[in-house]
Amino acid sequence: MKLELEVPETAFSALRQGPEGAASCLLVMAAAKLYEIGQLSQERAAELAGQSRQDFLVTLSRLGVTPFQGIETDLAAVGLGA
Repeated sequence: MKLELEVPETAFSALRQGPEGAASCLLVMAAAKLYEIGQLSQERAAELAGQSRQDFLVTLSRLGVTPFQGIETDLAAVGLGA
């Protein structure tokens, strides 16, 4: 599927990238955020970002996003959380 976005030229200079680099950056950031808020699984977010799952974990770390989304809920469900 192809998605087209209108992006102001000033965004490219702010990102210090051309159109292709900016598109890749936007996909990675969207994937990380969608994963962080629980809208995508780690596997699907990595796929959206165009990365292997291992590389996506490195990206999450670089962005300060924990790879353990929802773990508090999972631990509480088995009686191990607060």
